[in-house]
Amino acid sequence: MIPPFLRPGDVIGIVAPARKISAKELKPAIEFLEMNGFRVALGKNIFEKDNQFAGTDSQRAADFQTFLDDPDIKAILCARGGYGSVRIIDRLDFRGFVRNPKWICGYSDVTVFHSHLHRMGFATLHCTMPVNIKEEDFYSPNNTSLIRGLTGKSLAYTVPSAPLNRTGEVTAPIVGGNLSILYSLLASDSDICTNGKILFIEDLDEYLYHIDRMMMALKRSGKLANLAGLVVGGMSDMNDNTIPFGSTAEETIARVTEEYGYPVCYHFPSGHLEENMALRLGCEATLSVTEKQSVLRFND
Repeated sequence: MIPPFLRPGDVIGIVAPARKISAKELKPAIEFLEMNGFRVALGKNIFEKDNQFAGTDSQRAADFQTFLDDPDIKAILCARGGYGSVRIIDRLDFRGFVRNPKWICGYSDVTVFHSHLHRMGFATLHCTMPVNIKEEDFYSPNNTSLIRGLTGKSLAYTVPSAPLNRTGEVTAPIVGGNLSILYSLLASDSDICTNGKILFIEDLDEYLYHIDRMMMALKRSGKLANLAGLVVGGMSDMNDNTIPFGSTAEETIARVTEEYGYPVCYHFPSGHLEENMALRLGCEATLSVTEKQSVLRFND
């Protein structure tokens, strides 16, 4: 189920389901969205604080629930990631959302919501978040792709060839998000089915051995064997031990998936990167990987 695309005048709700955020950090994003013809509603508790969280679990869940239930809210943007979404997912009642689907948007920790809704059969938008929108860079590719993703415009990306790419072409729904979150959701009610789909993964600030651990967990749980394709986004700011692990994140992913024949694209510009292009997760896309380039195009 693809939620209705947004039109000028529609209301976008902003909530903070994880780490706390300030009004100063949020101001440019509100201005940017209003410049693009949307109205903005803020969660009642969005500026609350509870240690590192944007209020208590109950407060954060209440804001999300309010916007899920409100038919006038056409999209929900998560203000930022961090950690905390998993603590509220089981408090949410999605019956109102099912009656009036809307775009749930963000990346990183927001993978909890992406995965939960994909399990329910709904598309979501993996994209930049309000905390990343800066006044001096309103028309960045990230922000432009966010608006295109929300309004139903075409999304297509061409990426230069990477050494570990595996060539091929496939058309299938794309799912995924942050690798650490996908790993943490295994065997839960928010675990996704990857069979016959293009899997997108990205991560930040992980130890290299832990990338191996997470990829092996996905492999052993059957998440990698029956993919249609694999898209690897930013594997940013990786860490190593005093005794080196011996392979990069990309090399580890290539080794874990080497027995499979599907196309693989590395260094895709999405995730914890300066370039964080919007992806309509749950929607059908065509991935074409050649020796010269990779193209990911969402099918309108």
